[in-house]
Amino acid sequence: MEKFKIIIVEDVPLELKGTEGIIRNEIPEAEIIGTAENEAAYWKLIKKEQPELVLLDLGLGGSTTVGVEICRQSKELYPNMKILIFTGEILNEKLWVDVLDARADGIILKSGELLTRGDVFSVMSGKKLVFNQPILEKIVERFKYSVSSQLVRQESIINYEIDEYDERFLRHLALGYTKEQITNLRGMPFGVKSLEKRQNELVQKLFPDGNGRMGVNATRLVVRALELRILDIDNLQPDED
Repeated sequence: MEKFKIIIVEDVPLELKGTEGIIRNEIPEAEIIGTAENEAAYWKLIKKEQPELVLLDLGLGGSTTVGVEICRQSKELYPNMKILIFTGEILNEKLWVDVLDARADGIILKSGELLTRGDVFSVMSGKKLVFNQPILEKIVERFKYSVSSQLVRQESIINYEIDEYDERFLRHLALGYTKEQITNLRGMPFGVKSLEKRQNELVQKLFPDGNGRMGVNATRLVVRALELRILDIDNLQPDED
């Protein structure tokens, strides 16, 4: 790894000292040209001398959004500069998404193995989306859950013989559309009476044993479709009118 310059953005003195120690002991190629405890200090440093890498904490001065904005603005001004997030925001997954949208090159959580020479080498060699083990475990867990949910949905659609129009009809009922509004959707070749017939057929499919002698209205039908994973509650989007 060739020599490069680095700025560390960290507002906790003890953690800053530990990070400096890791870099000096494990990554001798890195020259620390400055440290910043807040946004103002960071911009003052970077205007004086641009580094090849910024090691950026997210939670600065009690704020969980300052780091995200530093990353976003830095990438806009210096698109070739590497930004590696080194954060103790272990539970705030929304921040991870925000900082990735802000074009961070990777996220290292302050748990487990912490920052390694391999992480820094990966970023400096141009690898995108560099993560350490703690965040990788969370990403894999979410991936497995997402795939499992998709498989359950596919099985339900097959088992209950749900076609494209059934799914669109149920999805728009879930979004609060009336039958009259659904008939006006592009590519929905049904009138209100046809949709009422389709709704009755769906009730028979999704409630083969009845509903405890109670009637099934559109709301109960939609809830049943959600329970069976025929509808994905995280992806309830209307079709274009």
